[in-house]
Amino acid sequence: MGSHIGSGVAGAAPRILLVDGSKVVRQLISRVVAAEVPGVEIIGVATGAEAQSELQRGVFDFVTVALRLPDMDGLDVARFVRESAPQIYMPIVVVSGDVEARLHKRELGEFVTDYFDKSLGFGALAEFIRGYVRPEGGAEGDVLYVEDSRVVALATRRMMEKYGLTVRHVISAEDAIAYLHEARSRGEVGADIVLTDVSLKGELTGGDLVECIRNEFGYGKGQLPTLIMTGDENPANQAALLRAGANDLVEKPVEEKLLITKLLFQLRVALHLRERAAG
Repeated sequence: MGSHIGSGVAGAAPRILLVDGSKVVRQLISRVVAAEVPGVEIIGVATGAEAQSELQRGVFDFVTVALRLPDMDGLDVARFVRESAPQIYMPIVVVSGDVEARLHKRELGEFVTDYFDKSLGFGALAEFIRGYVRPEGGAEGDVLYVEDSRVVALATRRMMEKYGLTVRHVISAEDAIAYLHEARSRGEVGADIVLTDVSLKGELTGGDLVECIRNEFGYGKGQLPTLIMTGDENPANQAALLRAGANDLVEKPVEEKLLITKLLFQLRVALHLRERAAG
């Protein structure tokens, strides 16, 4: 199903859709993104309706959308993207000044990949986008990886380690929970990100693991981001995983570039949030 995700054409110029009612904001974002991402094609529109017609006309690799648009809420645009089947996994980032308020009220919904606080500046946004459409260089971070197939685990682990990630592999949600409890007893979270298959051999699924991380441990999406790998293309089941607290999903068979991009993106966001909390 790799062809469904973004334009996915190797070497093709990334296409980004910017949806913001302010012409000044569109110009600012366009300028910094163009400087940061070589060869990018940027389409800027002011309204949700224009965004919908652009999305029907062509494939994009990335969408940024303001929460408030002249004709609709930005989340309605995100929902439209998710329901236009070919692009269910395209990253959608909400760019807003009131992200915090919405986050506290848990109002960002399952349609958005992530959020970006305008107060961080558009330079940071450009870097954020570049990490998604042109990931490069090494990465650091501890991945708690839950997969019960030895063959799949070996290949995926090797792929992640090649990029510089440190991988702790366990074969069930139960083992992952035990590991997180042990880490907590030492005063640590135990991982920077969790990558889990949805179907596992124990009693618990990857979805149960995410619910446990969010509810029992109380780790938010920024504190311990979680990616779920799933072979289930049913949008209702995918939405349920996102509602359970997954930051994002990766469709199986897993495409290396996509998995690494999503992992690095979530790691980068979490690091950013942690630095801000500490600062």
